[in-house]
Amino acid sequence: MFFIGCHLSPSAGYRAMGETALSIGASTFQFFTRNPRGSRAKAIDPSDMQALRDLLDAHGFGPLVAHAPYTINPCSKDARTREFARLTLADDLQRMEYLPGQLYNFHPGSHTGQGMEAGISLIAETLNEILTPDHTTTVLLETMAGKGTEVGGRFEELREILDRVTLTEKMGVCLDTCHVSDAGYDIAGDLDGVLTEFDRIIGLDRLRAIHINDSLNPLGAHKDRHAKIGAGYLGTAAFDRIINHPALRHLPFLLETPNELDGYAAEIALLRSLRKE
Repeated sequence: MFFIGCHLSPSAGYRAMGETALSIGASTFQFFTRNPRGSRAKAIDPSDMQALRDLLDAHGFGPLVAHAPYTINPCSKDARTREFARLTLADDLQRMEYLPGQLYNFHPGSHTGQGMEAGISLIAETLNEILTPDHTTTVLLETMAGKGTEVGGRFEELREILDRVTLTEKMGVCLDTCHVSDAGYDIAGDLDGVLTEFDRIIGLDRLRAIHINDSLNPLGAHKDRHAKIGAGYLGTAAFDRIINHPALRHLPFLLETPNELDGYAAEIALLRSLRKE
């Protein structure tokens, strides 16, 4: 099964997101748990969540990915910012239990000048405070482009976080194709080599989702600017290899390209045409 989708908004309701996904040929999707640039979360309607669950079951959807807001930074040097991140992450995980067994992705954060070791320690500390054995959601650390004081631009940094989380079975990784290329991993020219390195450092069993994006910048630019599929430095041929790679093909692929719905539909159709079953 090819699980391919894009980022959708829950503003019209959760079942409506599923219906929109079906209308553009998607078999999974990603959504923000709340305003990506704010803090408020819309109240959950349990009946709407159940309607979405019924739709997912009826149409054989793959795992969904919820995305934390961009405003959280669990490794900030500011204690209030860290506390906001902790409260938001904890609340989101409680809300995710209306959709049990799904994935929740977040950007690890920026150490804001404290140093990588301090940043990694603070992220792990936050995760150890919020994760509980009864959570059914798998929390994903996203691979980052390594710009500025970002944590997660190197596979070793993500491994360090994972090693410090007590409930490590609740954790995984989401690989972003634009980010890893911008971070200096040649996913377009040496996919096997990058995956071998990922497996050696983190373990491919930890890889649970792919953000599938082209990049406006060349390898190692550390910029993080997404491009439409085939319109950037990675190129369409690289995505052919990525979606068909035996180590990746079973995972959910989520588009975060600069598109509206018709553009996502076209990209989904393109990637489906490249898929080898």
